[in-house]
Amino acid sequence: MLVLLAGIVVVHIATVIMLFVSTIANVWVVSETTKSSVGLWKNCTDGSCTGPLSYAGEDALKTVQAFMILAIIFSVISLLIFVFQLFTMEKGNRFFLSGATMLVCWLCILVGASIYTNRYASKTNNFTYSSSIHHGYCFILTWICFCFSFIIGILYLVLRKK
Repeated sequence: MLVLLAGIVVVHIATVIMLFVSTIANVWVVSETTKSSVGLWKNCTDGSCTGPLSYAGEDALKTVQAFMILAIIFSVISLLIFVFQLFTMEKGNRFFLSGATMLVCWLCILVGASIYTNRYASKTNNFTYSSSIHHGYCFILTWICFCFSFIIGILYLVLRKK
């Protein structure tokens, strides 16, 4: 049981770190021909970044930024609630509050990443579409965090304190 708890905490901490990196870094879409990348905050070309971004649908970008920040907040809150419940909860109870908070984080990632995928991932305004454009590591990390946060949330809901 202790190994399972330690594993869940390690994956949860890794998820928080990956969410921070994917939200802060500016490598959501990359173009090999122009050696540039676009993130949530800035447009980087040849090592120099300019910002803030100006997309045609700026409301959608601000929504993605807000949901990614909310995902980070809910993920950190879920980790703190889990640690608090671990030391204060009676034996036999489940980690419902931390699981529910982590599932809210999962929902925020889902909404943010889905809006970005729909609006910007394949047809950004800063690139002309060609075969040299691909998703950057931040975009991929976001979807990995999506999977991890769902698994962690479900595990918290099922897990009992022994």
